[in-house]
Amino acid sequence: MSEFAEWDSFYVIVGSAAGALIGLQFVVLTLIAERPPLRAAESGAAFATPTIVHFGTALLLSAILRAPWHAVTPVAALWGLVGLSGAVYTGIVARRMRVQTTYGPVLEDWLFHCVLPLAAYAMLALSAFAAPSHTREALFGVGTAALLLLFIGIHNAWDAIAYHVFVRMRDASD
Repeated sequence: MSEFAEWDSFYVIVGSAAGALIGLQFVVLTLIAERPPLRAAESGAAFATPTIVHFGTALLLSAILRAPWHAVTPVAALWGLVGLSGAVYTGIVARRMRVQTTYGPVLEDWLFHCVLPLAAYAMLALSAFAAPSHTREALFGVGTAALLLLFIGIHNAWDAIAYHVFVRMRDASD
């Protein structure tokens, strides 16, 4: 389909960035693992794992949309499934954030770990429904969602690194 071909470069860039950032996140978590905080598993499930999920979703969307599809319906069903799954996962993340006791989330955490990811995943699901009749607009919705997930992941990874470097390490040296 010619509509997909026009997005080739976009998904090459987004997919490559997501893949590279996944690898970098593993390096950072390995360095942080030398001095894990108490109850690291519960806070990791609430704050670190979603970052990898968002990077992975951007990578998955890039791979799905680079495949040589001949019709929009099967690919729209896939990205709709990704959107619905992501929305459910965002609810799980919100619950994990609420029950973990390692860190008290602030407004920015709720925004970047729950509100914005939910918006991105909802955009994917809605784009799937719009795709058969408004393919061009739906592809912009998917592209926006993929880019939003990439930026959310970048923000959350940076926020976690900054917290560990400037708060945890400072507290450990006191």
